[in-house]
Amino acid sequence: MIASDTGAVTVSYFAAARELCGTGQERLELAEPITGAELLDRLAARHARLAPLVHRMRLAINGEIADNSAAVRPGDEIAVLPPVAGGSAGKPAITSAISDQPLSVDQAIAAVAHEAAGGIAVFIGTVRDHADGKAVTRLDYEAHTALAEKELRRVLEEIWAKDESVRLCAIHRVGELRVTDLAVVVAASAPHRAEAFAACREAIEEIKKRVPVWKKEWGPEGNASWVNLEG
Repeated sequence: MIASDTGAVTVSYFAAARELCGTGQERLELAEPITGAELLDRLAARHARLAPLVHRMRLAINGEIADNSAAVRPGDEIAVLPPVAGGSAGKPAITSAISDQPLSVDQAIAAVAHEAAGGIAVFIGTVRDHADGKAVTRLDYEAHTALAEKELRRVLEEIWAKDESVRLCAIHRVGELRVTDLAVVVAASAPHRAEAFAACREAIEEIKKRVPVWKKEWGPEGNASWVNLEG
């Protein structure tokens, strides 16, 4: 058990690191200063799922990105940061956004395309003219933008943490959409098609379950209702 703040550090985990460790924050006993590398070794020993990827993590100490040779002292605030970019030519492994502008499939494909990609899978969610046997003339999408952007990125980070050969792009539209308009575009690339298909499917399934975006359906008589509010 941790006796006091002076003999411990607070460790916060973000995105994929949080999922791997199963916690967002914990306190660790620390009697004397150690290096960042030594702290990562301790965290790897403490969390089995983190261990294989611990070499990919960066540390921030008291709000500043730090080298693994930097000293970690009792009382410090530590953040464990998973990688957020990869691949060649500096192109990010993850691209995500909540947008009030028309979506571009070509831009999503371009975001994940690279020379080592043997396959690109794309999902396009469009506005259809019916739902549950009723006519639909338009959809209004509303989001808690800050939370939606964070959760959208978190979904992609979790998928990427399991397979770093994958690149992902997901953009969700908000605002007033007419029938046939694009509501969401997800693209995933991988060296082989199976991984690209799997990543794309997992991404859209998790987005639909977790990202705080709400949908109101409008009928031809001007009637409207929020989807999934009833029942």
